[in-house]
Amino acid sequence: MFMETTKIALFKGKKVRRIIYINEWWFSVVDVVEALTDSINPNDYWYRMKVRVKSEDGIELSTNCRQLKLISSDGKKYETDCANTETMFRIVQSIPSPKAEPFKRWLAKVGYERIQEIEDPELATKRTRMLYKLKGYSESWIEKRMRGIAIREELTDEWQKRGVREQRDYEILTAEISKATFGMTPSEYKKFKELKRENLRDHMDDLELIFTMLGERVTTEISQSEKPDTFPKNQSVAQRGGNVAGNARKEAEKEIGRSVISKSNYLKDGYIALITVLVIGAVGVAVAVSLLLLGLSSSRTSFALEQSNQAKALANACSEEALQQIRDSTPFTGTGNLSLGQGTCTYTVTSQGGQNRTITSSGTVGTIVRKVKIILDTITPNINVTSWQELADF
Repeated sequence: MFMETTKIALFKGKKVRRIIYINEWWFSVVDVVEALTDSINPNDYWYRMKVRVKSEDGIELSTNCRQLKLISSDGKKYETDCANTETMFRIVQSIPSPKAEPFKRWLAKVGYERIQEIEDPELATKRTRMLYKLKGYSESWIEKRMRGIAIREELTDEWQKRGVREQRDYEILTAEISKATFGMTPSEYKKFKELKRENLRDHMDDLELIFTMLGERVTTEISQSEKPDTFPKNQSVAQRGGNVAGNARKEAEKEIGRSVISKSNYLKDGYIALITVLVIGAVGVAVAVSLLLLGLSSSRTSFALEQSNQAKALANACSEEALQQIRDSTPFTGTGNLSLGQGTCTYTVTSQGGQNRTITSSGTVGTIVRKVKIILDTITPNINVTSWQELADF
């Protein structure tokens, strides 16, 4: 599409509106100004900043901005000054704020990852498939899980068109479908499966995934047909979609002679280990190769974006080096570092008691730093990662 609906990104708890325009992210300038300055009147700050920069440097900051329609707090769309990643870097350089450098790193990450997915629309899907393969899931299960993700995205897009905005509202509607389908809300279902922080759908078997998809797909179809314009109407549609799946589940249970709802989860039953020691070395090699390719390739993005991607790869490389150290010696705690290409990375392994370990790693290229934190709850006989995420800071 030429232009999509307004999306929200978060930087240190501050909302930054953004929109896809001509196949790249464009960010609300006043939202960025507010996030960096905490100004009570970011519109006025932006106006005065343009005047100041033009007077001091002769530069028109708004030259490369575009007036794009973004959703405001009142739910209506207004034309708003927006800038792409490259222009936003220039604007941020003119804002005296201690948050400027962390914001540049955040902006580089958000902008680059979108560009990657535009250049290869299947990249996000490929990444997800690879992760599930590394976890040990079967190809047939992965196919159903990926289809379920697509159906879920279609449903949330439909809800957004019907005026659903708040995260809490999405959770309520999802709970309505789940309760009608399985007789339990997602939180109740997680307790039933003895899960804590894990993703519920990653621990569903084939039939559970199928009926989850049915409930959500039917809800989407009803919504597209009836176009509910209030939250209570959306709730009613969600209940009806879930009821279709719930009735189908009950009929299936009569035919197969057992319950579709299963207490099994892929952690407890030993089907998977999130990261096994058998793949750590291979992943490390892949990261090193990607770094070499990054160094040789000509990026369409700015130099800062290329450095950001290299820094992220370095942070992951050090994380995997730390995992290798733990595999070689399970009592291992301490620090280490690597130098690859034009950058460096460091890692630290700390014990949280028992088999629990925390790995923190940082990749640095030029002035760009990317940080990763990994949490392990088991290190023998296999390493099990419960969380692997990038952080703005430790």
